[in-house]
Amino acid sequence: MVKHIVLFKFKSFESAEEKEQKLKYIQSQLLNLKNIIKEIATMEVGLNGNPKEAFDLALVSTHKSWEDLAVYDQHPDHVAVKKIIKEVLDTRSAADFEF
Repeated sequence: MVKHIVLFKFKSFESAEEKEQKLKYIQSQLLNLKNIIKEIATMEVGLNGNPKEAFDLALVSTHKSWEDLAVYDQHPDHVAVKKIIKEVLDTRSAADFEF
């Protein structure tokens, strides 16, 4: 099994409400990928609730193999969500490991 962990920090928004709305939209779009891409074994996406931390959103997914992770990464629906994220992305950090 492979675990894929991604942390996202987003650019500034006009208001806290606008930021919350956009983050919830991104969260829902990411979570929906589990219903579309069979190579995702599990997926969790959460909004950061700790204001002392720098990142806004975390994604943790598991995949049966490195090949499944690669399929997920290049899947057209995932690519479409990545495009939405890139529009407001400041920083991204990721790690992948076998477990």
